Amino acid sequence: QVQLVESGGGLVQAGGSLRLSCAASGGTFSSYTMGWFRQAPGKAREFVSVIRWTAGSTYYADSVKGRFTISRDNAKNTVYLQMNSLKPEDTAVYYCAARSGMVLTGTASSYDYWGQGTQVTVSS
Repeated sequence: QVQLVESGGGLVQAGGSLRLSCAASGGTFSSYTMGWFRQAPGKAREFVSVIRWTAGSTYYADSVKGRFTISRDNAKNTVYLQMNSLKPEDTAVYYCAARSGMVLTGTASSYDYWGQGTQVTVSS
């Protein structure tokens, strides 16, 4: 059974940086795509970024493009989300997700496995 464990969230001032990690286990991830989503209070879950595990191809939501970078470490089975120039509107619970397949998609229902989430709070 695939398990995803996020870490790295916290409280940061606007303009600051955080790096989220997602440790994956229980699967063979070479044929997976890994996504990051976020959900702010009272709002729907929102796509942030996705990476194809093998080729490293990436895709970003417009709201984070140029500020966030997704990457992966194959040896550690870990996906990262480096978040720079954070804004108060980035405040949310951030979730890591995994799906079997090579299509880069931002549709949450396409993902089979989810982590428990990590809170990111950006103060103004």
